[in-house]
Formats: sequence, structure tokens, C-alpha cells
Amino acid sequence: MASNRTDLSDALWLKSSYSNGSGGDCVEVASDFPGAALWRKSSYSNGSGGNCVEVADNIPGLVPVRDSKAPQGPALILTAAAWAPFVASLKG
Repeated sequence: MASNRTDLSDALWLKSSYSNGSGGDCVEVASDFPGAALWRKSSYSNGSGGNCVEVADNIPGLVPVRDSKAPQGPALILTAAAWAPFVASLKG
């Protein structure tokens, strides 16, 4: 099985906005590291703030998708094989 291991030692870690100072369970997200997703906005996006998505196409075998208005939010990660059927289902 192929490995998607990435060295995160130089990553910029962002703490979840749900974190607080009491030391509870917190989630941190890594960004800005070698091999990080390079996001591009959908060609259907415009400057009026409509419903827009961004995709990253530099991760072999995977297609991450996120809301362009909430780039620090969660991303949906699809396999490359699932990407075309996913887009086709959205087009209806």
C-alpha cells in the first residue's frame, strides 16, 4: 500500500477556534508546509461572494475540496477515482 506521509516538522499549526485556555481537547490544523495542498478557486466563482469551492490538485490520488469563504474550515477529501462521479452528481 502506498504511503502519503508528509514531514510536518516545519508546518504552521493553527489551533481550532473552539479551543480555550482550560486545556480541553483541541484540534490543530497544519498549513504552509512542503507538500501542503495548493488550492485553486473554481472557474465558476466570481467576485460577488456566491457559493464557491476550492480544490487542490497537487496531492496524488486525492482531491481535497473546501468552501472558499471558509478556508480554515474542514475539507472534503475524495479519492481521485471518486472525483468525476462526485462532480457529475452535483451537475445532476
